Amino acid sequence: MMLNSFAAAPANHSPSPWTSSGLSFLLQSASRRHHHFPFSSSPPPLSSPSGNRVSCMSGSSPNPPLYGTSELKFLLHDALDSSGIDTSHARVARAGFCSQIKNLSDIERDTSISINRCVDLGRAALFVAAEDDSLVSHSSVPLPVDAFIERLDDLSMGYCSYYSSSFNSSPDHFLDSLQRYVYVKKGFHRSSASSLIDPRALYLHSVLTHRTGSAVLLSLIYSEILKMLRLWGLLNFDVEIYYPRDLNSLPRVYNKRRSKESDQLHILTVQALLEEILRDLKVAFWPFQHNHTKSLFLRAADAANCIDKSDFRDESGFDLASSKAAQYRLDRGVWTTVRLGDMRRALSACERLILIGADPTELRDYSILLYHCGFFMQSLQYLKLYVESKESFSREKLPNSLSRLEVDAEEKLMIRLNLIQMEEGWSRPSQIRNFLGNSSEPW
Repeated sequence: MMLNSFAAAPANHSPSPWTSSGLSFLLQSASRRHHHFPFSSSPPPLSSPSGNRVSCMSGSSPNPPLYGTSELKFLLHDALDSSGIDTSHARVARAGFCSQIKNLSDIERDTSISINRCVDLGRAALFVAAEDDSLVSHSSVPLPVDAFIERLDDLSMGYCSYYSSSFNSSPDHFLDSLQRYVYVKKGFHRSSASSLIDPRALYLHSVLTHRTGSAVLLSLIYSEILKMLRLWGLLNFDVEIYYPRDLNSLPRVYNKRRSKESDQLHILTVQALLEEILRDLKVAFWPFQHNHTKSLFLRAADAANCIDKSDFRDESGFDLASSKAAQYRLDRGVWTTVRLGDMRRALSACERLILIGADPTELRDYSILLYHCGFFMQSLQYLKLYVESKESFSREKLPNSLSRLEVDAEEKLMIRLNLIQMEEGWSRPSQIRNFLGNSSEPW
């Protein structure tokens, strides 16, 4: 990838970045970033991929870990097209995302983002933003991915301009100046836990514009700056990004030689970063926002009446009313509102989590969203694939043991879908919940 093309050249062969020729070299290096990752203006033709893989509905064929033997397709884009909503920009963005992740090997997935050379994480995150922007805005103009890539490059150029003396100083002074540049000079700060439902904190282009973002996106911005500094031969010692696990601390860069054993828990890998970005979106836009003590699946199962209500004697009237209100909205085509989720973006997050090979529960969560959309046949397919996959998935990749309520809800959903299958014309329900295309609210 981009870094490999420069790795063979010794750092001392590069012109000084503080001369006119050096500045020209940096600008040329930054521009090469765009040529290394071409972005097609139109999606590739739809085709059926060979082998037993989950296929990308946008038309590309990524290489996620195999979940089973079924060849399945995603529903979101086709469902919106059938409702008269143009998804051409969304499909191009999905194809771009797939192009970034298709060559991820197991080793590369477990590589720290501070030394990643396989995936252009900034571009991948912007493709996520571009797809979701197209889904909700219906704009005739796609999100300008390359323009925001230039903003990322400008951050690195800006650091070179303002802190030239730090490159001749100690590593500690260099890292301190970098942290001051990001959080003081440029004014980036972490969003509070309560504001994570604000989309501006969850999409990279918005974080670059408003300077407020989640910890995972701030870590991504750090990694992109480090990548460019290495590319220009200005970073000649090993560094690592400390990813905070609490709700308030800021990501920071530290000298790897001074790392402690406890720091290992705070190293963010490529796979973990992608999953964190997509799960933040999934949680924020999940259509069932009541009772945050339950898992996302249980909230959706509750709305679908797949949970035994006798187990909820202590559940408040507010939670029960919220559950009924959420289902009432979905049944009548009102599928998105502030603080009450967005089915389109929840589905797109689930589809991308499946594409990157996250744990099998993503198949189950996607299945129950399809159930609420009225796509019963496809819901059953993904639920069966989930049951098959969770047996073969390694234990360390599975989440903590599923609760009895989740297992019971899965079984009840499976029974219900099998009963629907027995009915004639089950794939075309008489009263399909068409909240994907029948919106009374633009956002």
